[in-house]
Amino acid sequence: MSDLPNCPKCNSPYTYEDGSLLVCPECAHEWTLGGAADEEEERIIKDANGNVLNDGDTVTVIKDLKVKGSSSVLKMGTKVKNIRLIEGDHDIDCKIDGFGAMKLKSEFVKKL
Repeated sequence: MSDLPNCPKCNSPYTYEDGSLLVCPECAHEWTLGGAADEEEERIIKDANGNVLNDGDTVTVIKDLKVKGSSSVLKMGTKVKNIRLIEGDHDIDCKIDGFGAMKLKSEFVKKL
């Protein structure tokens, strides 16, 4: 049996080493044995001006954005209330009046 620690994300005991990383086969979480996982969890998302965004903030769109799968355009200055921060390339999940649920990139919004 190995002396590897359980996964910090899902607590799985089936972790294994892959080079300098430890990997969990159940949730695919990767971390180093040095304990950098806590710093990695605290991801800071900033708007176009460098302001830190939080869940529940209100932001405005800073340029016209084409809506994928639609012929409509999200106009510059559109106010988006009560955002939710998520992982991924499009790191803002929100509902926009007249458009519905959308995901936005934080680089195209500014905090109010």
